[in-house]
Amino acid sequence: MNDELIKVRVVAKMKETPDIYAYELQAADGTSLPAFAAGAHIDVHLPNGLVRQYSLCNPPSETHRYVIAVLRDPKSRGGSVAMHDLVQAGEVISISAPRNHFPLKLDADETLLLAGGIGITPILSMAEALSAAGRNFSLHYGARSPESMAFREHISVSSFAHRTYFHFDDGDASQKYNLPVLLETSSAGRHVYVCGPQGFIDAVKATALARGWSADNVHYEYFGVSVVSVVGDSSFQVKIASRDETITVAANQTIVGALSSVGINVPVSCEQGVCGTCLTRVIEGVPDHRDQYLTTAEQAANDQMLLCCSRAKTSLIVLDL
Repeated sequence: MNDELIKVRVVAKMKETPDIYAYELQAADGTSLPAFAAGAHIDVHLPNGLVRQYSLCNPPSETHRYVIAVLRDPKSRGGSVAMHDLVQAGEVISISAPRNHFPLKLDADETLLLAGGIGITPILSMAEALSAAGRNFSLHYGARSPESMAFREHISVSSFAHRTYFHFDDGDASQKYNLPVLLETSSAGRHVYVCGPQGFIDAVKATALARGWSADNVHYEYFGVSVVSVVGDSSFQVKIASRDETITVAANQTIVGALSSVGINVPVSCEQGVCGTCLTRVIEGVPDHRDQYLTTAEQAANDQMLLCCSRAKTSLIVLDL
């Protein structure tokens, strides 16, 4: 993976809703941007030193620009507020090349796209890609109200407008999301992609699996989750293979925090087990996985872990650092 940063200019900052801004980014030197596939995201390096991930929501066929959208979250740890308050049109910022942990299967027999709130961002790019490829799909997009729905105008005049269904919390009951009906029929060639609040994604996953969907056909991406904290957590030891050094991780401390206290800095970004920045290989010991990044199969292998949120089930865990 190329970790070299890309300088981009914010050529437009557009107010989509009272709480959501969309940003159009173009290469500062006027060249084309790296190609991306639907579901990809970029790391945005903010003026206050934070790094945050935002999904690309424009058509993957476009290489002259990236479009992202950011919800101002009052419970934010500084990222969304910095984007809204500090990043203005005309400014140059640094981003990473696109990465994709939420890839779209373009050759599925049928694709069901489900978005909740700001979760529309990767889903919108998927709809653009599926429409351009002439595939069979439908898009369901829910929000609190029409006024809180980003990209509603764009979708209403898009090539997939006739495949789109809007759902509003403040609307008539008949038009609200009905997951049991949407997910009633499963087949080997039918795939569902969902992004939005944690509760919404969890509901889609539970409903699909209860109706016989294969876990391999249910795809999702969390933007942020509640970090798991278990009463009764105990301390454990982390050994750094390259230094033959052992550090104690206290019961109320993360591995990242414990390592930082002795001068070992692990790259982090979301600090919620979502983005994968702090993914580290495990040489020995059994992780207590508390992330939403690794698949169930990857967690079961116990050969890697997210250091920002996960802990250890064994008294010692050896890390490839």
